[in-house]
Amino acid sequence: MKSKGTSLDVVIFCGGRGTRLSEKTREMPKPLIELGENPILWHIMKIYSTFSCNRFILTLGYKGDMIIDYFLNRHSIQQNFTINLSDIVLPQAKESWTIAFVQTGLESKTAKRLLLCKDQINSDRFLVTYGDGVADINLDALIKHHEKIRRENGIIATITITKPYSKYGIVKFDGNIVEKFSEKPQMDEFINVGFMVLEKEVFDYIDQSSDVMFEETLEAIARDHKLGYYIHDGFWHAMDTYKDYMDMNEMWRADPKWKIWKN
Repeated sequence: MKSKGTSLDVVIFCGGRGTRLSEKTREMPKPLIELGENPILWHIMKIYSTFSCNRFILTLGYKGDMIIDYFLNRHSIQQNFTINLSDIVLPQAKESWTIAFVQTGLESKTAKRLLLCKDQINSDRFLVTYGDGVADINLDALIKHHEKIRRENGIIATITITKPYSKYGIVKFDGNIVEKFSEKPQMDEFINVGFMVLEKEVFDYIDQSSDVMFEETLEAIARDHKLGYYIHDGFWHAMDTYKDYMDMNEMWRADPKWKIWKN
């Protein structure tokens, strides 16, 4: 996939505890959970980097020191290298990313975490996503769509939505007989999957004295008819549970549909 070069700042929510994946998050923050040889956070950043978005703002909270340690010490040595012990020089990382690590508090909710990043954001328009979901999304198309509906409708935020697949088999019945059984069908409703485009006007909707989830901010923006949407018809998957962790690692080995970058 070829990028036209969007080059916007990217905020990634990295501070939550990830309690639904406690099998892994007891030991590490959720964005560092392995997806293949690298953390899921690395995969998310690679998606954005494919579209020339190479400046990231990470909202640190739970075990945030481990995320800093990964980029300072572990990331650059996940490749072959040779050292002379008398003159140690570690290799440069392959990715030319600029990363701002923002300490947003251990218990803060996502709206407050975003607000605490405000001074780190260098432009009026920026991108935001969650630290646990990947997709084969075309960010150029997303941003172009946001620009269009902003001109036409004055929106200040665009969320990416998709129809997820049920985690369960769905049964429809008639009397005592099963009429139809569908194993994990695609659902009818759309959900917000992150990959959001925001204007700095969204900060007018975040009260500095309250601590709420960013989804509540989006609800307020929607009430004022200033929230747009972009439908993503391709692949999306979040790492919410241990089964997701196992499934996504199997996908990575067999057919990683979110791998839109070149080797």
